[in-house]
Amino acid sequence: MISFKESAENWEEAIKIASQPLLEQQFIEKEYIDTMISNVKEFGPYIVMVPGFAMPHARPENGVNKLGVSLLILGKETLFNDEKAASVFLVLAATDPESHLALLSELSSLLSNEENVARLAAARSESEVFTILKEESK
Repeated sequence: MISFKESAENWEEAIKIASQPLLEQQFIEKEYIDTMISNVKEFGPYIVMVPGFAMPHARPENGVNKLGVSLLILGKETLFNDEKAASVFLVLAATDPESHLALLSELSSLLSNEENVARLAAARSESEVFTILKEESK
């Protein structure tokens, strides 16, 4: 589930937009979105994994129905604070502590190269995103 939008009013709206496909397909409940936002308010922008890339998530018991991922790519970065911003938001909905570990392993490989994040941020179609992901998984 991949979405593209020029911008978001703020990071909260970006999380809501990024989560919408998962909510619509009942992978998550609204509570999950609210919890992700509350967590960032409470703990700061810990979801910004590397510059430009955020991975909003919460605990499975906060409203996850089934394992899912959605990706939002914004044309313009959204600020969290003076130091952190993101234009790529990958919402992770995990049903348990283990089911998403393979995805996280692949993701860490992708994020270890700043050029990959820049290419994802510049992508404007699903096919571009899939090409980047395929190249990285080789």
